[in-house]
Amino acid sequence: MINIDLWLYGRIAKYGGSADQGSHANLTVQLAENATMQDLLSLLGFPPEEKGITFINRQLSDMPGLAADLDRGLADGDRVAIFHTGSMWPFQYRHEVAAIPEMQKAMRQQEGGLHHDYH
Repeated sequence: MINIDLWLYGRIAKYGGSADQGSHANLTVQLAENATMQDLLSLLGFPPEEKGITFINRQLSDMPGLAADLDRGLADGDRVAIFHTGSMWPFQYRHEVAAIPEMQKAMRQQEGGLHHDYH
């Protein structure tokens, strides 16, 4: 088993059960060793359409509509932060944010490209 440090922000905090603080929830989730992000969402009963901006270990892993990290394997001690689709991403964090390889690929494949840094 692995332990995931999970943070849920905004209206999705309700999926944190008793850890729901209204604006957020922080809980430790136990999963099987080869678990993926999809496994985590399924365990919580979390509908994918409510999954907004997502970080794994402080790296951008998904944005609404991309589903870039659903097959991403999770490891013991990973910190996962998921924001509701209605949550805004603070502007000051948008420039040159580190992203997992799956997210970088999804951004490149978008028609016209996604940009998180403008010069």
